[in-house]
Amino acid sequence: MLLSNLDFLATAPGGVSRLRELILTLAVQGKLVPQDLNDEPASELLKRMGAEKDGLIVAKKIRRSKPLDPIDDNECGFVLPSNWEWARLGNLGDWGAGATPSRTNSNYYGGKIPWFKSGELTADFISDSEETVTDAALRDCSLRLNQVGDVLIAMYGATIGKTSILSVVATTNQAVCACTPFAGLSSAYLLLLMKALKPYFISIGAGGAQPNISREKVIATVIGLPPLVEQSRIVTRVEELMRLCDALEAKGQLEAAQHAQLVATLLGALTDSDTPAQLAENWQRVASHFDLLLDRPQAVDALEQTILQLAVRGLIVPQDPQDEPASALLQKIRAEKDKLIAEGKIKRDKPLPPIAEDDQPFALPPGWCWARFPELGEFGRGKSKHRPRNDPALFNPPKYPLIQTGEVSRAKGVVQEVHSYYSDLGLEQSRMWPKGTLCITIAANIAESATLGFDSCFPDSVVGFVPARAMGNVEYFLLFVETAKADLLAFAPATAQKNINLEILSSLLIPLPPLNELARIVTRVTQLRQLCAELRARLSASQSTQAQLAEALVDSVGAGEPVVT
Repeated sequence: MLLSNLDFLATAPGGVSRLRELILTLAVQGKLVPQDLNDEPASELLKRMGAEKDGLIVAKKIRRSKPLDPIDDNECGFVLPSNWEWARLGNLGDWGAGATPSRTNSNYYGGKIPWFKSGELTADFISDSEETVTDAALRDCSLRLNQVGDVLIAMYGATIGKTSILSVVATTNQAVCACTPFAGLSSAYLLLLMKALKPYFISIGAGGAQPNISREKVIATVIGLPPLVEQSRIVTRVEELMRLCDALEAKGQLEAAQHAQLVATLLGALTDSDTPAQLAENWQRVASHFDLLLDRPQAVDALEQTILQLAVRGLIVPQDPQDEPASALLQKIRAEKDKLIAEGKIKRDKPLPPIAEDDQPFALPPGWCWARFPELGEFGRGKSKHRPRNDPALFNPPKYPLIQTGEVSRAKGVVQEVHSYYSDLGLEQSRMWPKGTLCITIAANIAESATLGFDSCFPDSVVGFVPARAMGNVEYFLLFVETAKADLLAFAPATAQKNINLEILSSLLIPLPPLNELARIVTRVTQLRQLCAELRARLSASQSTQAQLAEALVDSVGAGEPVVT
């Protein structure tokens, strides 16, 4: 059942990862390879291990440890296969954690003995450590010298349950526990056993500020011990199936990359269209592969961005020669601003240089023209607090909303949340921007945009745009900024604190349609984005169903009985 459904499991969300977990679970429960009644039973292995342990204690090679509790039936989590035996990990080998030599003693570091930390358990076999220690550290600092073939497990923090086999004689810090298996337990089988137990170790380590397990918790863990010959068969089978998982994962990654390239090529042809006729021709290519292209959320995201690009290029709705051209709209806006300047209500803005033909990103449809934000309305940065930012007088009593870049970034179109409020004094050092203002972030998460859902202040890390009355609609400019985000990000310096400035935004060229067409564009884009949202919802529901079916399949495979030959 497992092999016949590999492709289905691999294509389910998180399928390959879940498949790897299933393989390990089946392996350590005796359900991955048949049992052979001719194998020496594990009960004999346990007898020899006990004798080996006693001999090592007598020879003073290991210390006598506190006897482990008898195994209770409640600790046995599955039906034990023939010839297997329940055992605690502490009875299968010699376990011990490491230590960290004093950092103040330089004689302890830089020797020839590898010293592994938990973060270095990154492969099945490890040999090279970041640091080494000396014989003096080994002698003075209670370090355990682990042998080739010893199995290591990480016990602290995010690395809990990571496991490796040593390929060299080495020691570890206190965050790593090592096991020298007794004869009768192969290192390779113990490695896959510890991998299968990783979710359990993580669960028993949770709950504290620093998640961790201990040597005591590890050695008390109950496992099913198979015969030695069967251990070898299980390891071989697991390695085969893990290679198959690697191939399925690589295939999935390749298919995802090829799919993304196909989507980019076909949708790129749409945005490269110069005329509605070319767009219609290119759209036919996309339409013929619609189901194939839009079978994953990333493709729908790409389609939505393509819709926005087509909108600001004048290719999303037809032009109407009867529409008043955008140049007339600019004249009305200029007259409106001159009147407000004459009345002393706004300041005269700085003249902008003419737009050279070579600077124009693409050819505009008839009736369109290029413009910049300052030409189209009120445009400026928010005002920062001039007093210390932690001055309580700026915020108490709280009265006036103060949004930050985070609220803009999370808004998804309209800012509706606010977490800070100015007092009257705070407002005096800032200003209130009206509901509907287009906000653009220029620091932190730069080039994010949204409109205000209420009157609000904002700091100088946000730029506001209020379109002139003659313009009216701000939604077109919101979608335009989304299309310009990549270009704006390119202006940001490659520093730890990325930002852009008002001058960069002021120089941004905006393709301005006639006012009537602008309204038609906004309406059409709203409709198409709603279709994209519905398509994402259907894909999400389909993936959820696929994940549930895969989980049910995994459960049914895991519930199978061991096979005996």
